[in-house]
Amino acid sequence: MTSPTPTIFQALGAEDGITNAVNQFYERVVADPELAPYFKDVDMISLRRHQTAMLIAATGGPQKYAGQDMAEAHQGLDITDAAFNKVVGHLGDTLQAVGADAQTIGAVVEALSPLRPAIVSA
Repeated sequence: MTSPTPTIFQALGAEDGITNAVNQFYERVVADPELAPYFKDVDMISLRRHQTAMLIAATGGPQKYAGQDMAEAHQGLDITDAAFNKVVGHLGDTLQAVGADAQTIGAVVEALSPLRPAIVSA
């Protein structure tokens, strides 16, 4: 008998693993000189909390995400395709650094693709 395939939530280490990944991800993003300006006046504690909740929900975790939708959250930020791509790259690198396998990283990145039109506005 084979064991069930873990959800992405489980593969990322559940809530603790996702929280750790989000923290490392934002360290990378705000250290990137091309992305840092997007976060200049952002409450990073709140952003990390919302991002963690969104990823827990999006990866099959036990809680529902009740925050803003993506278009509303990114309205007026003039995010470019290049910036979106860099953020996705940092996310992939972060997930690799925390031990996610290639299949998990691919699934997370694939899940972000449909969000591009709601986020990119420049």
